[in-house]
Amino acid sequence: MDFSRSLELLHMTVFSQCFSPCGKYLAVGNNMGQIGVFSLSSALGSEAKEQNKEPTALLQAHTGPIYCLSSTERHLISAGDNVVKGWLWTDLCKKGCVPSWSRVAPCRNNLETPEINSLVRNPSDNSLLLGGGSCQIHAMDLETGAFTMALQGHEDYIHCLALREHQRECVSGSEDGSVRLWDLRTGSQTHKIEVYKYEECARPQYGKWISCLATDSDWMMCGGGPMLSLWHLRSVTPTTIFPIQESQQQVMFYQDLILCAGQASHINHCQINGEIRTQIPSTPSSIYSMCINETSQENKVLTAAGSSSKIDVFTNFRYRAFSLTFT
Repeated sequence: MDFSRSLELLHMTVFSQCFSPCGKYLAVGNNMGQIGVFSLSSALGSEAKEQNKEPTALLQAHTGPIYCLSSTERHLISAGDNVVKGWLWTDLCKKGCVPSWSRVAPCRNNLETPEINSLVRNPSDNSLLLGGGSCQIHAMDLETGAFTMALQGHEDYIHCLALREHQRECVSGSEDGSVRLWDLRTGSQTHKIEVYKYEECARPQYGKWISCLATDSDWMMCGGGPMLSLWHLRSVTPTTIFPIQESQQQVMFYQDLILCAGQASHINHCQINGEIRTQIPSTPSSIYSMCINETSQENKVLTAAGSSSKIDVFTNFRYRAFSLTFT
């Protein structure tokens, strides 16, 4: 390995992850605009060696960091530098792979190139929702590539998006300290929750920004500068405040638990009542991405990545089985 690559690996951050529709591959995006594709089938095999835990393909996909990845049945979708690209899953491991399509997200003016921080696919109308530095949420028709709607209201850039599919709503969290709910049928804002204004959630010493969101029917988790909290969306009230001091970057509902991680080298397993059941050590000192492979029972794992060239793999979610690694 040459010296420059050693330095790249030393300073690598993995911001995004996405499993393939078949559940056999994991794609990850890093701070150098690279997409690494790992074979889970090879890495989880009973006779797996260290080389089976290295990328089967490495693409220079963007000029800047890849903050978010999403997927359709055919395409891996990547974004970060205001350009959205679609890559055929069937071509990702082939030499000389090029994007199947590419779109530039709308900007407020020609002088800015705002980053894209979050992608969410809306299966109900086959659209893609994008949020980031433009302070707007844009909807892109995945069939035509046209941008069909812009949701406007945030006063600072957007960190995270979540979908309430049955309600046809999008939820967004921003640097401006607000969580906003949007009706995707009309493009109108239905609720604005300024989390930092609630005394039980506020942490002025950390700021007011919202960095993570997750929804489950009428429930929402959010956190960042304010404390990680569980909200009932019908009454728009916080019901549980979690006693976690570090700012959280990722949160998800899983069975009867809430999994979250952020500016610490562990994953928290929390109960709905706010109790922290356990903390699972991780390799990265900060975690920016968590993903669960729900598609394949054979390859069902939790993966976590962040400020490291290694992606931790948890086979039963209670301990780190091994790490995938960039080379």
